[in-house]
Amino acid sequence: MRHTPLHDLHVRLGAKMVEFGGWHMPVQYGSILDEVRTVRAKAGLFDLCHMGRVRVTGPDRVKFVEQLATCHVAKIPERAIRYGLFCRADGNPIDDLLVYKGADEVFLVVNASNTDADLAWLREHARGFDVAIEDQTDALAMLALQGQESQAILQELTRDLDLASIGYYKFGFGTVGGLAHTRVSRTGYTGEDGFEIYVPAREAERMWNELTRLGAPRGLAPIGLAARDTLRLEAGMPLYGHEIDATHNPVEAGLMFGISFAPEKGAWIGRDALERVQKAPQKKLSGLVTPGPRVPRQGHKLFQGAREIGYVVSGAVSPTLGANIATVYVPVATGATDTVELEINGKRQAAQLRALPFYSRTRK
Repeated sequence: MRHTPLHDLHVRLGAKMVEFGGWHMPVQYGSILDEVRTVRAKAGLFDLCHMGRVRVTGPDRVKFVEQLATCHVAKIPERAIRYGLFCRADGNPIDDLLVYKGADEVFLVVNASNTDADLAWLREHARGFDVAIEDQTDALAMLALQGQESQAILQELTRDLDLASIGYYKFGFGTVGGLAHTRVSRTGYTGEDGFEIYVPAREAERMWNELTRLGAPRGLAPIGLAARDTLRLEAGMPLYGHEIDATHNPVEAGLMFGISFAPEKGAWIGRDALERVQKAPQKKLSGLVTPGPRVPRQGHKLFQGAREIGYVVSGAVSPTLGANIATVYVPVATGATDTVELEINGKRQAAQLRALPFYSRTRK
């Protein structure tokens, strides 16, 4: 099992550690629900060093990634970021990822559990392209600061980079904590405003401690993977292995914003299959809210009367909504707000479908 550069720090903080994607990671430091509330109301600090970081350089870098990623890489402005996926020929994803477009690089952030598969996929298809593929996962640490206080906290540590100038899904470089040319991006996986900070692995603990010191007066706290999962579910964001996987395609998962069928993008792996799915989807991803006492979990079935109509792919207690929530797959023709029943351990409880996301900071 692999350790991030912050592993020993998490242990000292009393975090509950679990295996996740082959890494020993903090699942929680205290109450999961309190950690969710902290991010929504103040700010949270996350260790994301387990996620894969890959730098692609060379004259053919854009053309190369273009043939693999679902997003239109050539149209990404410099210092902008787009969500995309790597798909097999059948249209089902190997992984979802963020694509950073730099002046001399394409920088990819991928899921921890899929990093090896992504690297193998990149290297397998690199033949004929003038590119270099560099795995920076071990060398480059990744921290995330999320919540409405995040900009104020990080700006205290940042010089020669006005964070207000970095728009959503953009990135820049500046001096952070005395480290020149530090990559800072503004994306997030919580539904809140926030930043990702990339520093050499040897500087990860110092950066964490500096952010903690500056953020403490503003309510900053460390946040584990369990709260992060609830936060992303409330925000309607997918998790590989749940909303998408080798049997769930991104079109039916509602991820068309990360897919380009533009003629000028040309051929890419999975395009033909996903164009067919787009013309005749069989199911769709929906939200579900249940006031019942039992929490929906992956694999639980949905019914309308005696008819089984779908199944849960993610579920959690939502402190923001004050209810149990889930993402579910249902037939395309199912009504957006249909009443259904959720079966858990042989018992039924009432539930209602609803549009995603459950929570949006810009739509309260």
